[in-house]
Amino acid sequence: MRNMELRKEQHMTEKEIFQHIDYTQLKAFATWEDIVKLCEEAVEFQTASVCVPPAYIRRIKEAYGEKVTICTVIGFPLGYSVTAAKVKETQEALADGAQEIDMVVNISDVKNGLYEKVTEEIKAVKAACGNHILKVIVETCYLTEEEKIAMCKSVTEAGADYIKTSTGFGSGGATLADVELFKKHIGEKVKIKAAGGVKTREDLEAFLAAGCERIGASSVVGIINA
Repeated sequence: MRNMELRKEQHMTEKEIFQHIDYTQLKAFATWEDIVKLCEEAVEFQTASVCVPPAYIRRIKEAYGEKVTICTVIGFPLGYSVTAAKVKETQEALADGAQEIDMVVNISDVKNGLYEKVTEEIKAVKAACGNHILKVIVETCYLTEEEKIAMCKSVTEAGADYIKTSTGFGSGGATLADVELFKKHIGEKVKIKAAGGVKTREDLEAFLAAGCERIGASSVVGIINA
């Protein structure tokens, strides 16, 4: 709580902001040159991780070793692949060198009110993760408040490490209102990641001050150096 108060009272340093950033390049047409640029900047500015397509994990690991923490996405961006596929994706990603996993829930199951099924799927992916960090993307832009609260419960009960607002590929991104809602309904051990729509340094600081531990961003270096 004291750290939160300090964040509100003063501007964060660039270094403090970068430590909370999952530096992201998830475009379908991302080239190796794009990935290298991402990783080089992540090393220089010491971001929390690079968030990249699964197909690039092994190559990044070979090129950068322990210089970057590799985060990847599972069931991305639509979430409706079957649980077995998400588990297999997770296992392969970790074997290739990923250290953090961001999975998309089955949004159709959420909309159909199949909350227990969603919880069980998250549990299965968390079991595949073991001690590695699992962030659960619930894609808030498609959900009602009741469904968002239900997802807070599912993420908590399943033992995931984070609830994440958005893929950045939906019809809307993170909002401070959703962060506040999450804070009221997640378990004590669950952290919050915001993604999508974080466009300015003021946005970054506002989401961190609101209680986000991580922020997914694809242009944070440009934002801060603007």
